[in-house]
Amino acid sequence: MDRISKYNVVRHLKKRSLLVAINCVAALAVFFFGYDQGLMGSVNVSVDYAVNTMKFGHLEDETTVIVDDSLFQGGITSVYYLGTLLGCLLGGWIGEKVGRIKVIALGSIWGVFGASLQTSAQNANWMICARLLNGIGTGMLNVIVPVWATETASHTSRGQFVAIEFTACSFIDGGLSQLVWRIPIGFQIIPLIFLFIICWFFPESPRWLVKVGREDEARYILGRLRGEDGEDAGLAEAEFQDIRNVAELEKKAGKLDSYFHMLWDVMPRSVGGGSSGSLHIGRRVQLVVWLQIMQEWIGIAGVTIYANDIFRQAQYSSQKARWIAGVNDITYMFSTLIAVFTLDRLGRRKTLFWGSCIMGVSMFLSGGLSRLAINNPHQASQFGAAAATFTFVFTAGFGATWLTVPWLYPAEIFPLQVRAKGNAWGVVGWSIGNGWTVLLCPIMFQHIGEKTFYIFGACNAITIPIVWAFYPESNQRTLEEMDLLFASDSWFNWKAEETFAVLKAQNPDIVHAASRGHSLVNPDAVMTKRRSSSRGMNNVDPADVELK
Repeated sequence: MDRISKYNVVRHLKKRSLLVAINCVAALAVFFFGYDQGLMGSVNVSVDYAVNTMKFGHLEDETTVIVDDSLFQGGITSVYYLGTLLGCLLGGWIGEKVGRIKVIALGSIWGVFGASLQTSAQNANWMICARLLNGIGTGMLNVIVPVWATETASHTSRGQFVAIEFTACSFIDGGLSQLVWRIPIGFQIIPLIFLFIICWFFPESPRWLVKVGREDEARYILGRLRGEDGEDAGLAEAEFQDIRNVAELEKKAGKLDSYFHMLWDVMPRSVGGGSSGSLHIGRRVQLVVWLQIMQEWIGIAGVTIYANDIFRQAQYSSQKARWIAGVNDITYMFSTLIAVFTLDRLGRRKTLFWGSCIMGVSMFLSGGLSRLAINNPHQASQFGAAAATFTFVFTAGFGATWLTVPWLYPAEIFPLQVRAKGNAWGVVGWSIGNGWTVLLCPIMFQHIGEKTFYIFGACNAITIPIVWAFYPESNQRTLEEMDLLFASDSWFNWKAEETFAVLKAQNPDIVHAASRGHSLVNPDAVMTKRRSSSRGMNNVDPADVELK
């Protein structure tokens, strides 16, 4: 207890007020998740940046930037995501060893260094190195903040808690001077410094504290988060006991402490896979990596970073395209509020379903209407306006659905022992998806024009059966229940739900098993029981009630 400073907010706030305070800090960190996408959408069309400094385009009509080397433009933008990939792996590894707060501080100060180098860039080589370094800092924040947020929030409101954090961000636009692009890049330094200072006054994740044996601190922080009086005190103690028991069980669950074992775990036992046993860590890694890749290929990376090109495809002038792109970002910002009220009511899967439907239809219609604007110059303004409208609908649909879930899901489904590293794999997928998309988007817009929208529309359609078949629902389930949700040997969602239902039916007190001094059931034992029940064996040996 003495290790918690008297200046720590956990000493002065509790329950909802403490959660709100944590939420505000997390939101400040999450600000940088999408900041670079919106930022580069404006920077890429800045005359001084594109023509004079980076030299990948030329000027036409005094204000319109024409890109000559789209691969070079995309490369400068996408190298940032190589940095986030490296940063998330580093942040996940450090976060398991020293805690969540210290990684937030490290990511913040690293981001200040990278942003300073970007702001002062004098040529393309300088900018490439600066964006790589800046990405490392952002990767650290990306991997650790969702973990810290989900480990402090109640399981009944995790989605709302994380969704609030994503309500952020627009950017500066227009003009010819260097300040047009240097000021927006440099602006991030101010909140990063503030984040570095303020994070030291906030509590560490109680689940990480249990993991490293600092149980008195964890019990105190949980009491402040959940309440210390009456029924609240009992619930906080029960949650603490659950966390402690699961942490002990997961220590025996296999080789989970390296990125290699987590990735290779998906392979058959005959080639060294399956080291996590019934926890199926490798399956979870694959799910979060591909969820984040899908998030980018449904079109948001292209729409935010290359919004000006998109609206010019709809036959708007360069100046009007920049203005509409700015309004589109504002729409994006406000649409994130929808997830605050729907995510925990609808669940993760339904949220992704309705988002994919809206965005897929919007992309196909945007592409078709843009083509009509090109083919009918005398009606270009009407068709262009309609195409822009559906781009707005796409952006709003993304902000309300796919923006939040791919960040929340990885932070929910991994065991405590590897939660930060598990979330790092999600950020790896995000980095790959972003880097790949951002690199190819300018080439696609240059060579196939509005048909790029059709590719994004098709990607949205593909996500629906993938999510339906392979992604179990995590909503309204505690972090400690996730091991049971992924206990089935089958990858299919319906098998996972079937196994989970059996586990719950056999053990109705599973969530608070620790309050009886028992451990969680062994998924293998329950599956054995299901197979044996047809032969009249109706009970699982209590000795088997333990994770493998």
